[in-house]
Amino acid sequence: MDRAATERAADARAPVVLVVDDDEAIRTVVRWQLDDDGFRTVEADDGPTALRRLRDDRPALVVLDLSLPGLGGLDVLRRVRSGETGRSDTPVIVLSGRSGETDRIVGLDLGADDYLVKPFSPGELAARVRSVLRRSSPELSEEAVVVGAVRVEPAARRVLVDDEEVELTPKEFDLIAFLVTHPRQVFSRSQLLDRVWNSSSEWLGEATVTEHVHRLRLKLEADPARPALLLTVRGVGYQLSDRG
Repeated sequence: MDRAATERAADARAPVVLVVDDDEAIRTVVRWQLDDDGFRTVEADDGPTALRRLRDDRPALVVLDLSLPGLGGLDVLRRVRSGETGRSDTPVIVLSGRSGETDRIVGLDLGADDYLVKPFSPGELAARVRSVLRRSSPELSEEAVVVGAVRVEPAARRVLVDDEEVELTPKEFDLIAFLVTHPRQVFSRSQLLDRVWNSSSEWLGEATVTEHVHRLRLKLEADPARPALLLTVRGVGYQLSDRG
């Protein structure tokens, strides 16, 4: 195989990143950076086009602006997570000009894998893309992990409580999957940001962890007769109980 053919074959194997932003200048800068980092990029400048690209191009990851014409970024994210585009677990990094903590929590709670506030460094975005792809494509064991009433099936990304499946967002699954491998161990919010989100409080507030723990409790502890599963250790953090 000649050099040009080898380069084309390598490019065909490169992960595809869908960049969704109505600002052409931002799309261009992101495309240049990601192309330099070995990714292939496709683009969309509005929500409906983004949904079509998701169905047609099957990207490995989406960089998604929240402020889009036609269909907002949060609505696009909801449709991705509902499975409407064919794959509900496509990793999504949200871009937003809004720096409020509430906006971050809403995006992450809907299933975003990371959140960057504009203006941002293209190099930092590329690093986030690599990090999210590493986290979303781990070498998963086929063996289920059982702690108390909770059963986590990593390869299938399923969680069952008392043999009943519980529907979780991708990040909720990541959080409980991490905790079941460390039963009774206490983790601070900053440690969970680092270990589960691969981030720090510089980028994501610790309230992100608090909100996800709250959501998990609502879903995993629906039966009031069962012992609590997610425990708060006052002044320290959270742990998963191995009882019940």
